[in-house]
Amino acid sequence: MWLPIDNFLSIITGWRSDLKGPFPKLDHKKVINDVVKRTLSLKIEEAHKKNISLEDIIIDTIYNEKLRIKKLKGEKRKQEEKYIRYIQNQLKLKGESGSKEILRKLIKRYVTEIIGNFDERVYEIATNVVPTFVSLLSNTLSPITLIKSFPNIPTIEKNFHINGEINLINKLNEKGTLIIVPTHLSNLDSIVLGYAIFKIGLPPVVYGAGINLFTNPIISYFMHNLGAYKVDRTKKNKLYIDTLKEYSTYILELGFNSLFFPGGTRSRSGAIETKLKLGLLGTGLKAYINNLKNNKKKPNIYIVPCTISYHLVLESETLIEDALQEAGKNRYIITDDEFSDPLKWLKFIKRTLQMNMGIYINFAQALDPFGNLVNENGESVDKYGRVIDIRRYVISNGNYVHNFQRDAQYTKFLGEKIVEQYFKYNVVLSTHLLCFTTFEIVKNMFENLDLIKLLKVGPESIEIKFSKVIQYVDIV
Repeated sequence: MWLPIDNFLSIITGWRSDLKGPFPKLDHKKVINDVVKRTLSLKIEEAHKKNISLEDIIIDTIYNEKLRIKKLKGEKRKQEEKYIRYIQNQLKLKGESGSKEILRKLIKRYVTEIIGNFDERVYEIATNVVPTFVSLLSNTLSPITLIKSFPNIPTIEKNFHINGEINLINKLNEKGTLIIVPTHLSNLDSIVLGYAIFKIGLPPVVYGAGINLFTNPIISYFMHNLGAYKVDRTKKNKLYIDTLKEYSTYILELGFNSLFFPGGTRSRSGAIETKLKLGLLGTGLKAYINNLKNNKKKPNIYIVPCTISYHLVLESETLIEDALQEAGKNRYIITDDEFSDPLKWLKFIKRTLQMNMGIYINFAQALDPFGNLVNENGESVDKYGRVIDIRRYVISNGNYVHNFQRDAQYTKFLGEKIVEQYFKYNVVLSTHLLCFTTFEIVKNMFENLDLIKLLKVGPESIEIKFSKVIQYVDIV
């Protein structure tokens, strides 16, 4: 007999139906309606400025969607093709007079796909049961450890090293809305960061997750219920991108702390990202200006760079393959890798923790939407530590205004400052040092070969004395 969900959760987590979670309630219907209305208004304004019709925007969207759909397979492709045919037929029947309503339908479809959810009960599972489960998993081959520690179960605390400007970030959380912008190495990042955010005392965050993450049935369950909203990088059309940005802006204005990866996708080479995607990053500035316009009590938006360092990365083989494809100018979006197999990533976690290899999360100095450092009082400061009134950056004729070119420059400067913080707070681990040094030795042994040719040499043709590796590791 199935237990009611409340009873089941109360048994394994102590959850109570009257428990108020740390995450504000999200009215899905209102969010969808408001974001649709705002995005539609944005597109009407865009059409007016560019002297184009709404029909032109719809036709451009259909064209790009057709290109995307060609790459799909099976039932998903049939459904998408059917919807696009419906939109085309509507456009033929109604023409320009019906363009506004057709555009509204397209936007609503995108928002409905994007929008995230939050369930306090699932949050209780994630923060109470999952760490315990991972701890047990990592000790299954060591019953002696379990016996010695009984009745206390070994925890994963020793494997998590959370450092940086934690006190500052907690203070800023009381003064405004946070956007956490981490480096991105693995699909495990979202899980690791969610746990780190919980451990340092911050409330849960809304976060954008690549739609490929939802292919893993276990992770997908948590993603669907822990504030994740879907980001489909295969959708290149401007209407989808503008809808995604408007959703992010709206959520920030509601006061939800957010997290997204400004690198856009996982680092294929493992290097720190230096070229950031500025689209979603710019929503922080837009939300700040809207907050000022609406006289919000706490209008400030704080950007918190964060670095993650692993000794090993689960999807490294696929990521490296993609990096090589990119080097050969054949870039593609990974939709299926090691992470999509639950058994593989569970074994990976188990192996990593058994090797006693830590995960290092470093929270960097916070920035304002313009790239200035922020002090403990939530004030922006210049390089000499003097307080700046950033409101004057966005005032024109006594009003707070959006200016596309100006705001784009501000966001570009912010991106540069985030990268600076990445390099300042990044943690280099022993595996990074050893692998980097060894590969540099190999490259010097075959200095006349480019990367692709070097990889064809094969490991059986390479022999390096251990003493030489130690010597060069010491130098590096």
